[in-house]
Order: sequence, then C-alpha cells, then structure tokens
Amino acid sequence: MIAEIETPALVTDWDTVPVVQTAPGIKRQMIVGRKMTMCRFTFDPFVVTDEHSHPHEQMTLIIKGKVKFTISGETRILSAGDVIHFPSNNRHGATMLDEEVVLIDIFSPVREDFL
Repeated sequence: MIAEIETPALVTDWDTVPVVQTAPGIKRQMIVGRKMTMCRFTFDPFVVTDEHSHPHEQMTLIIKGKVKFTISGETRILSAGDVIHFPSNNRHGATMLDEEVVLIDIFSPVREDFL
C-alpha cells in the first residue's frame, strides 16, 4: 500500500482570496484542494447563467439573495440557506432575482477549467 503524503490543514479568510470578474456582473473567489474546488460567487441582480452541465459533482449553498434555478428542466426559486446537490452531468442554470446573490459552490473533482 502506498502511503498518502500528509497535507496540513489550511485556514483561509475569504477577505484574503483574490476576486476575479469572470463575466459582467459575476465575481468569483476560489480555493482549490487536491480533490475539490470551493468557489464563492457574487452575482449582480438579474444576471443569467445559461443552462449547462459538467462532469463535476456540485453542491451549492445560497448565502444571500434569491435565485431562480432551472434544474433538469424544472424551475425553482431558492433563497439564503438552501442547498442544492447537482450530480455529475446534471443540466442546470440560474437567473438572479432583484438583489445581489452570494453563493458557495463546491465541486469534485477539481474544476481544472477554472484554473
């Protein structure tokens, strides 16, 4: 059996994580581990993310605001405190409603396309 290299724990304050403008009205902060990626997204009101899918499993925690999600063809309005689990290759998209939205996305494996 091959022993895994022990990696120390990492404590990060979001205020120290660089903010990247990924598209108009969308800001992303990202922390990358060996097997997962965590992103904090901030969306301006009324921003739309087109429906898409990816091979990554995704968990989303809404921190602030309300979002109209389209998940596998069904529409649901979710708000702060709600958690969504998107299995791999699940089709989804989102429309921000009339206020700023902050959410945390956790992906596994690492979102190499974000690096």
